[in-house]
Amino acid sequence: MQCTENCMSSCPRAIPRLLQSISKSRWPICARHRVSEANQVSLCVCVCVCVCVRSLTQASWEKRVLKSLNSMSTELEVPLARMRPAAEQRELASKWNEMGTDEPDLSRFRPVYAPKDFLEVLISLRNPNHDRSEDISARSHWGLIQVPLNVRDIPQLRQAYSELSLTTGQLGIDDHAHIHPDLFENDYVQIGKKVLEEQDSAAAQQYSRQGCPTGLRADLWALILNCTNQPQDVMHYEQLMAGVIQHDLLVDNLIYKDVKLTASNDDYYFVFEDFLYQVLLCFSRDTAVLDHFKYNSATPPKSYIQGKTGDEESAVVYPPNGVILFHGFSMYVAPLCFLYNEPSKLYSVFREMYIRYFFRLHAISSSPSGIVSLCLQFERLLQTHLPQLFYHLRQIGAQPLRIAFKWMVRAFSGYLSTDQLLLLWDRILGYDSLEVVAVLAASVFAFRAENLMEVTSLASAEAVLADLSTLKVMPLIQIFLFATAI
Repeated sequence: MQCTENCMSSCPRAIPRLLQSISKSRWPICARHRVSEANQVSLCVCVCVCVCVRSLTQASWEKRVLKSLNSMSTELEVPLARMRPAAEQRELASKWNEMGTDEPDLSRFRPVYAPKDFLEVLISLRNPNHDRSEDISARSHWGLIQVPLNVRDIPQLRQAYSELSLTTGQLGIDDHAHIHPDLFENDYVQIGKKVLEEQDSAAAQQYSRQGCPTGLRADLWALILNCTNQPQDVMHYEQLMAGVIQHDLLVDNLIYKDVKLTASNDDYYFVFEDFLYQVLLCFSRDTAVLDHFKYNSATPPKSYIQGKTGDEESAVVYPPNGVILFHGFSMYVAPLCFLYNEPSKLYSVFREMYIRYFFRLHAISSSPSGIVSLCLQFERLLQTHLPQLFYHLRQIGAQPLRIAFKWMVRAFSGYLSTDQLLLLWDRILGYDSLEVVAVLAASVFAFRAENLMEVTSLASAEAVLADLSTLKVMPLIQIFLFATAI
């Protein structure tokens, strides 16, 4: 975090109030300065990242997304919400478990935004107080992300992710090695069963760092996420389902469209089309999701009751959960369908995964697990440890982040084979962090480095990295983190 030396020296009276405000909002303070009564006048607090990243840009982006949604409503003459006629309610209720057979006309509807639109917003971020002359090298500016956030390099990552080291047994590696299963897998499964018997969430999270056995994964994830699927959870899901049947929302069409464009065309996930509709339609009505805005840099979008535009007292959150879907959003749910066949349980686990992790992938913030930090970390890892590759791709107009961003914003869902994706998500839950997503993205470039050094255009670079379905996640991460020369 960088700052200018005398940004507050002219207003010493403001310092105590600003410090109090910063303390309450948990704004980062520049590490080079400390508060002291003797030297408060020269104190410099670095708040510009919060102002630019968490506030101004996020607010501007939210207005742009909401404007796009409202424009769609106006152009297509489709209301944001309406009560379904009784006959339509009965029809929807009767085919609730077969919605994939319905073929509504979605040709007029378009995704509100795509990941590439969001990337352009992140690229535009700047910190006006950042003095570039203090950077350690010109390599710091090879990348697209120019916000000076603290991200971990390989030595720090090795320490943080010590359980992934080459000397530690891993599901995703040792269970496929040419060794007798008694040496690792059998004992490891027994430990997992013991963890489930004890119903210890913290132990389950620690256990997940080395991967979850296929037969235990669903229960271990539910334990980590504290998803119990009690009668009240089932009742909550049924209430949401009733809300879907009673009211039709414009965003319902966006959900149908996204599932049709993504999961329905995926060889792994097309069979779960009905589940995806059920979960996402219920999700859009769930006001409990609004709680995550308490620790999210974003704010829930609001619309106005018809005829009362501009009247703040008539403003309501829309959609009710405060989340406007982007192209590919349904892929957050699709992999979970392999683990849970009970809709209420599937819904509970997805909602918890979203409010803990996935929301950070499409919100602008300075969180270490936020998409801005992940992008910066990905670029820093490549710049530091594969500088020739990074420079080559940059010179031919194939900035690595433009290729990797779509992987990261979806936590690799839809790009890896399902078994490998679940192994990756094991580690996200185990370390309670999305940081490993950026590490894997860098690992993929390292693995394909020889071929990438031969490409001469963005299109050819994308072709080299088009198919990730054959990659093995854990060997890539281990080699990149623990076999890379520093």
